[in-house]
Amino acid sequence: MSGLADDDSQQNFILALVLGLIALVILLVLGIVFYTHGQKMRPVAAAGAAAPVTVVEVTETVAVLIPEGASIRVQDGTVNFYFATGSDDLAPGAAEALAVVIKGVEEGRKAVVSGFHDTTGDPAQNEQLAKKRAERVRDVLTGLGVPADRIDLQKPAVTTGSGSDAQARRVEVKLLD
Repeated sequence: MSGLADDDSQQNFILALVLGLIALVILLVLGIVFYTHGQKMRPVAAAGAAAPVTVVEVTETVAVLIPEGASIRVQDGTVNFYFATGSDDLAPGAAEALAVVIKGVEEGRKAVVSGFHDTTGDPAQNEQLAKKRAERVRDVLTGLGVPADRIDLQKPAVTTGSGSDAQARRVEVKLLD
């Protein structure tokens, strides 16, 4: 009788060991996936840090849509960053979208960064969030090598953006002569 009990306990031990190994492999695979995804989402170099600048000429309208609500649109030399509700996270591709601005600054123009917000929620918090979003875009520009004195952070006369709420939650980057 004790032989059967020993066989059962050995089988249970082996089963637990196999299940543990399977769980370990699954966690390892998930860890690798999340790590590589995190590397792709790494933020652009901090302000003041020297970063290589890749200039890509943008001659047409480019739109990058992200399911969470963040997106970027480049149209007629203006770069619009759209944000998800309550967020200041930029959509991937910010550096590429800002190529037209970087090129304009290199030609002697000045970049003007303005933040807008929607009408939902607390107006004071919306104003702060619009400012924080504009500062985030300014920091990306300086991180890409644009001198800080060539960037103007301007509060628009009317900070409530036009269009739908999704279109209103934006930061606009324009070039001035």
